Amino acid sequence: MLETNTNQKKDIAVLIPCYNESQTIEKVVKDYKEAYPDATIYVYDNNSTDNTAQIAEEAGAVVRHEYAQGKGNVIRSMFKDIDADCYIMADGDDTYPPVPEMADLILSRKAHMVIGDRLSSTYFQENKRPFHNTGNRAVRWLINHLFNIDVKDIMTGSRAFSYEFVKTFPVLSHGFEIETEMTIHSAAHDLRMVEIPVEYRDRPEGSESKLNTYSDGIKVLKMIARLFKEYKPMLFFGSLAFILFIISLILFIPVLSEYFQTGLVPRFPTLIVAGILMLIALLLCVCGLILEVIVKKNRQIFELFLIKTKR
Repeated sequence: MLETNTNQKKDIAVLIPCYNESQTIEKVVKDYKEAYPDATIYVYDNNSTDNTAQIAEEAGAVVRHEYAQGKGNVIRSMFKDIDADCYIMADGDDTYPPVPEMADLILSRKAHMVIGDRLSSTYFQENKRPFHNTGNRAVRWLINHLFNIDVKDIMTGSRAFSYEFVKTFPVLSHGFEIETEMTIHSAAHDLRMVEIPVEYRDRPEGSESKLNTYSDGIKVLKMIARLFKEYKPMLFFGSLAFILFIISLILFIPVLSEYFQTGLVPRFPTLIVAGILMLIALLLCVCGLILEVIVKKNRQIFELFLIKTKR
C-alpha cells in the first residue's frame, strides 16, 4: 500500500513473468519487496523446467502458472486476473533494479504508463549481444517515425501502468513483442507515457536470455507493420497506392508519348498493366479512407470505455 495526498491507501501489484529464472528470481522478489514493502508480488511461472516457482514462493511471492507459452500470454493473464491501482512490471532476470518513482508517477496520475529507459543509462555498455543493440535502435527509429513519438527504449520490460491502461489494453501478442505493442497502443490512443532512466546490468553468468535475436526480431517487425496498418490505415494504404501510382505513370508516359508522335499504341500490354496498377492504387486509396473512418469511430468508443474504466 502507498499513501496519497488524500490519505487513501492504494494497491500496488508487482508483476514478474518468469521462465527458468531460478538463478535470479529470489533476489528479484526480495528487491521488489524491499522497494515496495506493502505491494503484492506476483510471479507467473510460464512452464519453467527448473524450480523457479518454488524459489519465488519461498521468497514471499504469490506464485501462479500460465501454461500458454510466451511472455505476451503471461501478461494477458496477469492483466486479466489482477486488480490494483498501480502495476509494476519487471523481468525475473535481475537486469535492472526496482525504481519506486515509477509507482509515484502512476498514483499521482501523471502517466498511464511509465517506461524504464535502459538505453540512456548503461545498456550499451553492459549488454554483450551486439545484434540486440542494433535491433533496439532500429525498432526505436521505426516506431518513433511511424507513430510520431519520441520514446528512447521501446522494448524494455521495466514498466509501470495505471488501472485504466491495464484494463483497456487488448493484448494480442504472444511473445516478446508485447512491450512494443504496449508502446504503440499508448501512442495510438494518446495515453500519457513518461520515461525515467533505469540502471541496466547484464545477466549474471549462467543465466541465459530466452530472446532470440532473429526470430523474435522478425515477430516484432511483423507486429509493427500490422499495428501500423490497423492504427494508421490511410497512411499505410495511401503509401502503397502512391508507389503503384508512380509505377503506373512510369509505364504509361512512354506509351502516351508514342501515341502523340505516331497516333498508334504499339505496346498494348504495357498500357494494360499501367491501367491495372492505376486501378489498384485507386482501390487502395478507397480502402484507406474507409478504414480511417472506422479507426476514428473505434477511437471514440475507446475514449468512452476509458472514462468508464477510471478507478
